[in-house]
Amino acid sequence: MRGLKFLIILVGVLSIIAIAYAGNVEKGKALFNDPKLGTSGKSCNSCHPDGKGLEQAGTKKEFNIMGKRQKSIEEAVNFCIEMALKGKALDPKGSDMADIVAYIKSLSDKVAPKKKKAIEGC
Repeated sequence: MRGLKFLIILVGVLSIIAIAYAGNVEKGKALFNDPKLGTSGKSCNSCHPDGKGLEQAGTKKEFNIMGKRQKSIEEAVNFCIEMALKGKALDPKGSDMADIVAYIKSLSDKVAPKKKKAIEGC
């Protein structure tokens, strides 16, 4: 009985940690639309309205932006914040970064699956 209680508590704690670490999509969307991330008066949404162009970003391992290679989505986000928004980079392990990344990754869920072409005779 003790083992079962411990297991239930452990699963609950791990679930909370996983949710906290994954970031908050709604907070990420708010940051994505916030021109206060920089000093240019722009937000991420200025260049990517409703996440346009970022639909596959959540699944990529590397990014090439303006001829510069970034090795993670966090590096790519900070590159855009520094260059386009004229802002300060976010802590790659911080909650704001986790939230923006969660929002960007949520965009890939909204992409309609490509229809497969019908094969003649099938």
